[in-house]
Amino acid sequence: MMELGAQAWITLGVVIAVLVLLASNRVGPDMVLAAGMTVLLVSGVLKPAEALGGFANSGVMTVAVLFVVVAGLRETGAIQWIAALVLGKPRGLFLAQLRLIVASSSLSAFVNNTPVVAMLTSATQAWSKEAGLAPSKLLLPMNYATILGGLCTLIGTSTNLVVDGLLRRQGMELDMFTPVWVGVPVVVVGAVYMLTLGRWLLPERKSAVEQVQDARQYTVEMVVDENGPLVGRSIEEAGLRRLQQLYLVELVREGRVLGAIPPQYALRGGDQLVFVGVIDSLVDLRRIKGLSPATNQVFKLGIRDSQRCLIEAVISRVSPVTGRTIREARFRNRYNAAVIAVSRNGQRIPQKLGDIVLRAGDTLLLEGGREFARQHRYSRDFLLVSELDDSTPPQHARAPYALAILAGLVVSTTLFDVETLNAALIAAAAMVLLRCCNQGQARRAVDYQLIVIIACSFALGTAMEKTGLATYVAGTMMGYAGGNPLWTLVVVYVTTVIFTELLTNNAAAVLMFPIGMAAAAQLGVNPMPFVMCVMVGASAGFMTPIGYQTNLMVYGPGGYRFMDYVIVGGPLSLLVGITTLTVVPLVWPFH
Repeated sequence: MMELGAQAWITLGVVIAVLVLLASNRVGPDMVLAAGMTVLLVSGVLKPAEALGGFANSGVMTVAVLFVVVAGLRETGAIQWIAALVLGKPRGLFLAQLRLIVASSSLSAFVNNTPVVAMLTSATQAWSKEAGLAPSKLLLPMNYATILGGLCTLIGTSTNLVVDGLLRRQGMELDMFTPVWVGVPVVVVGAVYMLTLGRWLLPERKSAVEQVQDARQYTVEMVVDENGPLVGRSIEEAGLRRLQQLYLVELVREGRVLGAIPPQYALRGGDQLVFVGVIDSLVDLRRIKGLSPATNQVFKLGIRDSQRCLIEAVISRVSPVTGRTIREARFRNRYNAAVIAVSRNGQRIPQKLGDIVLRAGDTLLLEGGREFARQHRYSRDFLLVSELDDSTPPQHARAPYALAILAGLVVSTTLFDVETLNAALIAAAAMVLLRCCNQGQARRAVDYQLIVIIACSFALGTAMEKTGLATYVAGTMMGYAGGNPLWTLVVVYVTTVIFTELLTNNAAAVLMFPIGMAAAAQLGVNPMPFVMCVMVGASAGFMTPIGYQTNLMVYGPGGYRFMDYVIVGGPLSLLVGITTLTVVPLVWPFH
């Protein structure tokens, strides 16, 4: 066994410190990994070009560019359109789970996991309400299927792109559908598990929102667009009966108010619909094509739809609008923002919007430009101003363009062998040029923290490889495995999964990749089995809420607890591991 030099010991110390800090969750992962890169650079272990090489890696840059592509799909409502098309109506728990698993795994193969889970979470909550099912029975299967579906293509998850970027340094690369050989089997195994044993292990709980009784409620009026897609459809067909935490309480037609509205009631252009619900649900309501805010103040705003957003603002005691009705205060003229709804003490105010006399402490739901939050964040007129994320009205007319761009990205990289980064750059540029998303949305879409995390992780991997630490660890693993390639592969996979559950998926991939490559070199075998096991293992974070970023996204909406992930995700992790370790050596033999 080789001896470690001084630089290898420094690298080992940095790696251990990074692992401990990441596991503690006390410091942001971007700060931890940036600090680790800095220590390796200052100590002389890495040269500047080596330390910063991750920022120039094609895999990292592809991840960044694909955020813009996904922004175009999200801002045009294309993702919601796909979801509505493939989900349909639930017909019992088993069929609901089956359709959800098929839809989420298929979508996530071509769209990054995070927006898929974000979009399907609201759709799933609506499903559960309509079918009388607990959301906890649907959200975790959907999340797990999304993770597994992302393993089927190179662009399905950032982890795959990171591993491909590392592999290119070795003079090798992956095609768009190279991972499909292991991705499809794990999706099938995962789906069978979730539809059989997993069904009985899933808890039955209410969402966090349903458990909170003092959530702010608003009354919002929407109007059915003349000649829009909802005209002639019933309340139920339009999907207005299955909105999560949002209730249709009144319909106003030609001055006549209807209270108890039957689900078969057909909508007409100009119908005014009165909804009551919490803020997150109102954001979802605005994404329904064919509905617009009923207040004419919104249409008088001199702001384009793509630049509008929803804002919550709490009125102060010294505000000039306090003690006046919204109409008297001339709110739109004063602030260039329209009042959509008012909440008082967390409750809705059952009164016509323009006639509400505003009081100090009232929370206003506004529609305006993004500059409103910047201009009035420290204004004496408001105690608090907060812009709501993802509240810009979708550009539905441009959804076909966004879908065509996504199809072009997939076709060009598969049939015409276009470089993934080049295809992603062209697709991102097309999204902006065809106004599927604007420049501001494109900039905001990029998760810069994630990019820093991945790029700085590369420095740790490079240091491990350069100092011989990766070779040393690989030799130790082979010693435990008795020099057997298959058992060494098992050790590499299990270690990767453990790192993923405790740290981040991308950090686990970057740390374990050089170890897997070193193990293959020492054994004198094909490195591809180790590459693929690191790729799958780095995404197989099922057993903890922090194991994968989307696990936390369904934690609150599903009302889950920490042990739910252990109970449901533990068997899934075992089955995925067995499947991977069986399929990978068959598809990519050691010799």
